[in-house]
Amino acid sequence: MTETMTNTSPRAPHAGHARPDRPRAALVRHLLEMALAMIAGMVLLGPLRTAVGAAVGLAPAFERPDVGALLMATDMSVGMAVWMRYRRHSWPAVGEMTAAMYLPILVLLVPFEAGLLGADALLVGGHLLMLPAMVLAALRRRDEYARHPADAPAVARHRLVAALARRWPTGLALLLTLEMLLSPAVPPAPILLVLPAAYLVIGAVRGRLGGPRMIALQLAGLVVWSALALAALTVDGALAGWLVAAGWLGHAAWDVAHHRANRVVPRGYAEWCAVFDTCVGLAVVLAVLAR
Repeated sequence: MTETMTNTSPRAPHAGHARPDRPRAALVRHLLEMALAMIAGMVLLGPLRTAVGAAVGLAPAFERPDVGALLMATDMSVGMAVWMRYRRHSWPAVGEMTAAMYLPILVLLVPFEAGLLGADALLVGGHLLMLPAMVLAALRRRDEYARHPADAPAVARHRLVAALARRWPTGLALLLTLEMLLSPAVPPAPILLVLPAAYLVIGAVRGRLGGPRMIALQLAGLVVWSALALAALTVDGALAGWLVAAGWLGHAAWDVAHHRANRVVPRGYAEWCAVFDTCVGLAVVLAVLAR
């Protein structure tokens, strides 16, 4: 693997130079960053809000679909606003993106309260309508979203904040797996197929699969994890759990190798995947040991 996955990444640009992102790519990158920040806000603030609601006797109110949808929009808005300010977006831009979170919910509350829309449709529809609302808000300030500050934001001068900002994929992975670590379980074995398949798809889309040797390596990975999934499906009990754990932890090592080589997938994705896979693997180990 060392020979196949040599580091061919270009040298990082000087801090004072502008990033080479094209305007459209920079705009898409901003939207993806904000979407991840929204997820982080929902994952982090949701359990905290639930705990506070239970402590002060507001749990029944929080469980109402209409209230829950508005609280969900609040969680996502907070996460997104924090990230946007870190990225030095203007306050009007933050306000418009926050409105893009609330407006879909407010619009759908009308048919919901009239009994024309169910609770599930309210939540799913709210999520789906947020995406075009975000795009419209970004296009309204195309110049602001189409540029990427070359220098680090002022808040990043603090070493701790700068370190946390650089390791945001790790933080996001920890947030997404926190509940699984607190309540360990064994995920279905077929999910193991997604791990190597994602590398093939992302690498193909990015045009970073390289030559025949790299393609053969990725296909070999698909065969290995397919075999692990099949083996886990054919056995029962603890052995199946150990095979699933081996698949997740083994893919974490795969992620680390790709992160170091900077091949096939973006380094941020490889970092996120390495931490996510490790946490899931540890949760599976805990679940098997608890049986």
